[in-house]
Amino acid sequence: MMQSITLQTARQLSIFAQGLYTAPDRAAQKKDVKEAIIRLGALQIDTINIVARAPYFSLWSRLGDYDNDWLNQLLAEQSLFEFWAHAASFIPIEDYGLHRHIQLEQWRLPWYQHWYDGHRSEFDAVLNHVKDNGAVKSSDFKRADGEKGGTWWDWKIEKRALEYWFTAGELMISKRINFQRVYDLRERVLPEWRDSDAPDLDTVYRTLVLKSIGAMGLALPGWIPDYFRLLKKAVFSTLKQLISENRLLELKVADWDESAWALPEVWEDFQSAQRQNPEPHYTTILSPFDSLIWDRARTSKLFNFDFSIECYLPASKRKYGYFLLPVLHDGQLIARMDAKSHRADKKFEVKSLYLEQGVNPDPDLAQKLISAFSACAAWHRSPQLLIEKCDPPEFLDVLQQKIGQ
Repeated sequence: MMQSITLQTARQLSIFAQGLYTAPDRAAQKKDVKEAIIRLGALQIDTINIVARAPYFSLWSRLGDYDNDWLNQLLAEQSLFEFWAHAASFIPIEDYGLHRHIQLEQWRLPWYQHWYDGHRSEFDAVLNHVKDNGAVKSSDFKRADGEKGGTWWDWKIEKRALEYWFTAGELMISKRINFQRVYDLRERVLPEWRDSDAPDLDTVYRTLVLKSIGAMGLALPGWIPDYFRLLKKAVFSTLKQLISENRLLELKVADWDESAWALPEVWEDFQSAQRQNPEPHYTTILSPFDSLIWDRARTSKLFNFDFSIECYLPASKRKYGYFLLPVLHDGQLIARMDAKSHRADKKFEVKSLYLEQGVNPDPDLAQKLISAFSACAAWHRSPQLLIEKCDPPEFLDVLQQKIGQ
């Protein structure tokens, strides 16, 4: 099975698979949050809150206005669980066995092993405290050294212990309170689970490789390991097997030297969507941690969009700003914006907006951008929209004229 497609079709397939092909056609419901996470396979967690935290933001990009607390409710109901996937992520509970097997292999535990090796008695004491006293938050433990801390490299020892035991699988996140993790024993969070129910490793890889390709829409072989951060050798072996079974659709993208691969069922769904809407029509803002752009090489090849999260760079090395948000418009990444939500003042500030080269800054685009920015501001309860700077500069007046119209 093989199809020859254009780069534009490849982009559209990727947008479709990620749930970003068309704007939501109805008000979001709680079930839509779960369905979006099932579609993506994992929803990345990050604590940066300049506009909105990553998981809430990525859901808004797909669902529009919705109740943030639905995500917290789904976690507390054990409809979701937290673990490492691409990064720290919310994952559908139906996939727990897949990730539990990876957890039992302890591939990721060495990242934290040096913490445990240096503080075994303290770490064991924290685990015993949870066993004896029930669920805890990191903030339940007073910092002994008097420092404020609050950054990952300066965690107090109890926080490091909780994260170690979470990564080891002894603890799970039972819920979140004001976005703070609540840790409890795995057997209390999922009392019915038995490790003997976990699938074998071949099934784990087969399933996660298929989920990765399905979530991306199409994938070059080199893109697949990154989606769930799987071991490359095992991924490539699994991919070879799936190809030999004719389980995948081969896609020849114009001017690409290497074949891409897709799930036939996703391709068929995409074609059905195209019959209803031949082109994607949706303008939205993406979190810098959105799964559409996780892999920077994939983002560059598909969208000709080179992106970095500049908040992790020294100020002198930033090209565009601190908290950059890509702008998706009708199937293309057409801009990036440096934004900040001033919640107390109910203001949504676009410090700067940079259009990509070749984008036509016409009034129609301005209206769609202002609609998207205003919708994000309203969802975030900071409805006053301010735009300070634009490139090209002459587009700023066009944008400001559309505010409030």
